[in-house]
Amino acid sequence: MMRALRPLWILLVLALGLAAGAAPAAAGLTCGDIPDLTTLYFQKHLSFRNLDEEIQRRTAEGFLRRLDPQRALLLETERQRLEASLVNLFRETRTGDCTRLKQVQGELVARHREAEGFVRGFVGSPDYVVAEDARLVLDPDKRGNPRTPAERDALLRTLVHFQIANYLSSGSTLEEARQRLVHRYELQTRRAEELGRDDLYAAFLDAFASSLDPHSNYLSADVLEDFQIQMQLSLEGIGVALSERDGYAVVEQIIPGGAADQLGRLEPKDKIVAVAEEGETPVDVIDMALRDVVRLIRGKKGTRVELTVLRQTDGLERFRVSIERDKIDLEQQAAKLRVETVPVGERTLRLGVLDLPSFYGDRDPSKRQGSRDVAKLLEQAREQKLDGLLLDLSRNGGGLLEDAVRISGFFIREGGVVAIEGSGEKERVLRDPDDGVLWNGPMVVLVSRVSASASEILAGAMKDYRRAVVVGDDHTFGKGTVQSVFPLRPGLGALKVTTALFYRPGGTSTQHAGVATDVSIPSLFNTDDFGERNQPYSLPGRSIEPFLGPKANDDAPARHWRPVSDPLIHELARRSRERVERNEFFQKVEKELAKRNADEGVVRLADLIAEREEEAREPDADGAGVGSVGSDTAGVAVKGAEEEKPSPQVEEALRVLADLVLLES
Repeated sequence: MMRALRPLWILLVLALGLAAGAAPAAAGLTCGDIPDLTTLYFQKHLSFRNLDEEIQRRTAEGFLRRLDPQRALLLETERQRLEASLVNLFRETRTGDCTRLKQVQGELVARHREAEGFVRGFVGSPDYVVAEDARLVLDPDKRGNPRTPAERDALLRTLVHFQIANYLSSGSTLEEARQRLVHRYELQTRRAEELGRDDLYAAFLDAFASSLDPHSNYLSADVLEDFQIQMQLSLEGIGVALSERDGYAVVEQIIPGGAADQLGRLEPKDKIVAVAEEGETPVDVIDMALRDVVRLIRGKKGTRVELTVLRQTDGLERFRVSIERDKIDLEQQAAKLRVETVPVGERTLRLGVLDLPSFYGDRDPSKRQGSRDVAKLLEQAREQKLDGLLLDLSRNGGGLLEDAVRISGFFIREGGVVAIEGSGEKERVLRDPDDGVLWNGPMVVLVSRVSASASEILAGAMKDYRRAVVVGDDHTFGKGTVQSVFPLRPGLGALKVTTALFYRPGGTSTQHAGVATDVSIPSLFNTDDFGERNQPYSLPGRSIEPFLGPKANDDAPARHWRPVSDPLIHELARRSRERVERNEFFQKVEKELAKRNADEGVVRLADLIAEREEEAREPDADGAGVGSVGSDTAGVAVKGAEEEKPSPQVEEALRVLADLVLLES
């Protein structure tokens, strides 16, 4: 948001989580508003100025995806016909004519009724049994729409087998599972029938906004209200950022300090398939509107909600997790410093781990600021005469721009940290606001593909100034865009529009490419599921002239810190690679990543059933750690505070830091 304090990763809070996707109904939105609002988007957007054929095609495609997220209702020829028909809608809205949207809705309602009848007949047969040899391509975009009625029937049968298996695993009898599934399809038909005119207008407008880039959205009046509540952090829930994808409520981010973060069971990309209050029957939420899913998850502090979760691992893991709703613990979001002792030969190094889960702060400068917290922790690191510092940004999804700039300045004397450039806007460089260096010792920055926005600004500045060694996944998330929110007249909500790009001191944008690591450490996040470049219609990166500060380090008669050289990075990477190849944990990760790539998103029902049976035999009812490679230890001789065991990635990053300390000395 382009204002005094700019949150770089804008998501909407629902249940102390975030929600993005198709916008619900906006009170007062009319068909005649659509042309005016699309024009406003073009006036504000970074890259697009006119309504061309490609944007019209993307909008039509996105609108149909909202109505048929599983791509199980429309044949490919029907999808193409409706998509071509919707392209004409932009011209017709200029005269206030949106009847075409109702016509498309009517056709989808007819397909819902056909699917409902098919499922009722299929599971109602006395001969019906679950086909354990069923295979399903989980991503609807990869499998596409069926080409023939026979293919559509086959896809519905496969979906039914997986859905019935879900019900059976939750304790239902086969007869109960049949009834629940038929009821589910009845609800889907009813929801499609009851979709109001305003809902259609809002969904179409949001499809248009998303056709420009993945971070532009139409915020209806209801969604805008939730967004404003998020700014105050006043809701109570589980602390999870959710988005809607292919009919699933998908975990995008675990909010530091929230209930889910403290429990430690959920991970980004987990799919929530059922929600239940404690002691009640789970409600199936696949294909449910995201706002309705969030309403089920949201609740009063102290109450419990049970989530049924699907996780793509080596196959497909399904488990249940019970979470006690709570307010976000701001203390858990705050920066922390701990000391780890690492024995190396005859020496024992004392290394600081500065964990920074977000760039936080209040608009009121008299209140708590993340940069002030980090400054105090760096002072403690100097007082304790630590041998090196590991700055952990591996779960940092972003935050306040100014905070990222100030904290970056703690490690360099002076110079530009980030540049912002929008369409028609002169490049603006944000510089280190002081000429001091709060930490001048050896430094490693740990990142992952979850590290985004503000964390990429800090990591990019440290890399470009050769101030630190960047380790972790092969690169960070790659979100280098700025979103601004423009309120509309009462009842219409607001537009969220991508208006600018961020640039590193070396002149490259963090958009798409992110920040490449100097030393790569295997993790399960290191897949194409995580990353801006794989988001639909993501904007390409750009470059500008470098703006590296010439006095970032030089200050006669001595330098503040020792720059990281290419030969040094090469040696650190070689040593780390040798350790990783000998480490059983990291070899498990590598094999699992290779297995996921080989499966290409195909799920086997027999494997899923076997995993559920294995889960049922676990003594822990919550299934803690089941199927999670991350629950193992790396076996590296790192000793630290007993209350917090470092992850294998942190342990290896500490080994890299230890090597850096020894090589520099």
